[in-house]
Parts: sequence; C-alpha cells; structure tokens
Amino acid sequence: MGHTTTTDNIQMKVRKKQSTMDLFLNRLKRDKWMYILLLPGLLYFLIFKYVPMWGVLLAFKNYQPFTGFWNSEWVGFDHFRNFFQNPDFARLMRNTLLLSLYNLVFFFPAPIAIALLLNEIRKDFYKRTIQTLIYVPHFISMVIVASISYVFLTTEGGIVNSMLEQYTGHKIDFLSNPEWFRPLIILQTMWKECGWGTIIFLAALAGVDTEQYEAAIVDGANRWRQMWHITLPSVRSTIIILLILRVGDVLENGFEQIYLMTNALNREVADVFDTYVYMMGITQGAFSYSTAVGLFKSIVGVILVFTSNYLAKRFGQSGIY
Repeated sequence: MGHTTTTDNIQMKVRKKQSTMDLFLNRLKRDKWMYILLLPGLLYFLIFKYVPMWGVLLAFKNYQPFTGFWNSEWVGFDHFRNFFQNPDFARLMRNTLLLSLYNLVFFFPAPIAIALLLNEIRKDFYKRTIQTLIYVPHFISMVIVASISYVFLTTEGGIVNSMLEQYTGHKIDFLSNPEWFRPLIILQTMWKECGWGTIIFLAALAGVDTEQYEAAIVDGANRWRQMWHITLPSVRSTIIILLILRVGDVLENGFEQIYLMTNALNREVADVFDTYVYMMGITQGAFSYSTAVGLFKSIVGVILVFTSNYLAKRFGQSGIY
C-alpha cells in the first residue's frame, strides 16, 4: 500500500509539472508578441550587464595582459587585503563618505523643496518657465560646468575674486584651497541636478487628491499646514525609495566631476574611490587591484540597499521591493 501511495504521489507531481508547463506554453503562445517586444531589453541586460560580470574574477587574479584572463595567476583575496592595509584606504573612505554625507544633507532635500515650491505656483506660465530654467543645467556637460567654475572663481581675473578684491581687498583661492573643494562640489551638483531631480517629485505631487486640500481649507488650514499634512505625506513613499537608492550609492561620488576639479593642491581631500580606481587601473595598469576596489564598492552598495530597505520595512514604510 505504501508503494502504491508513493507511485500516486510521483504521478501527481508529474501531472502537476506537465500542467504547469502546458500553462506556460499556452501563455507564451498567446502573448508571443509581448515577449518579442521584451526580447531587446532582455538581450541588452544580458549582454551588457550580466555577461561582463565575469570580469569581477580579475579581482581574484593577478591579471597580466600577455598571459590572458584565464591563464593569469589566481591570488584569492590578496588584492583586498592589500587595499585594506593600504594607508590610502582610510583617506579614501573619509573623503568619499564626507562627500556622500554632504550630498545627503544638502543635495537630496533640495529637489523636494523645489518641487514643493513649484507645486504652490498657480500660474502655469510662471511654473513652466521656472521648470524649464532649472532643468537646463542638467543637459550641460560636467566639463562645461567645471570650466564655468574656473572662469568665475579663478584668482587670475575671475569674476567672483575680482568683486571680492574690489570690496574686501583680498582674494580667496576657491579652486586650490582644500577647504573649499567639498562645498564647490556640492554647489555644482545642486546647480546642475536639482531641477532635474524635481521631475519625480512633481509627478508624485500630481497624483495628490485635490479633495484633501479642499477639506483642509474648510478646516481652516493655511498653505503651510496643507503642505505639511497633505503634500509631504503624499510623496513620503517616493522620498523613501529614492533615499534607499541614494544610500546604496554612498561610495559613488562620480568620477568626471571629481577628476575635473582635482589639482595638486586639493588632492588630499579630493581623492575618492572613483578617481583611485582610475589612477590605479588606467594610469598604473593595476587592473586586478582596481577591480578589487570597484568590487568592494559594489558589495558595500548592495549591503546598504538591502539594509536600508529592511529598516524602512521595519518602520512601516514602503521599500523598493
């Protein structure tokens, strides 16, 4: 009897698996054009995102171009140990975290504040005009932004320093003084990206039920009360999702901007992981070592995303999954 029961269970599982396969094939046949439309996107991620992930094996090898990828010596975690024991590690970590902290404190809330202010403008002409003006810097190359900064702030005829010299009698070396490097980076980022960052928040604000505002007006709430009790709670989930993603990029400061604003006098505070990977991998040819540094950044980012998402869920907020 036990043998018969086992056989019946096996047959039931086989029939269930066959039924699932038939259902899948039927859906595939029914929605074949949808899957064909999906195919280019899947191929893009497969070819350009997943296949290159084999390159992280360089972090565990002593890669030499003349021996090839597969024939290079396997060294395990040696590059990671060398990186953590390197005196530059503490400096790079400090510079990277400070820039990320400043971005979180000053840059991240700025698009939210701008979106809230734009949402209060009732004249569509003024609202669209302001939106267009603050969107434009996003499309300007960071090379142009760095050049504009140089023209305005250089001590050799810069507009800002010329005015300072005229009114105060002295100049400030904004571009070479290490104390000014981080404020300049944050100000550049805010000027260039704040307007573009408002798009998501304005889209979220467009979905707020207007009846809530009408009810608040009946209850005597002014515009600030309406913003605090209706508008902000309505975009809270969007803010949390973007904050989680931003926390995941805490070790990503962007290579181009930092590299363009770095010079010999401010390098001590300007070097971050992104520029260090470039210097070690491209200029010095330490491909395996720089890959290990990049992999370390990615692992930390993944851990931070999962951790912040877990904490958001624990506190009753919506996460990214």
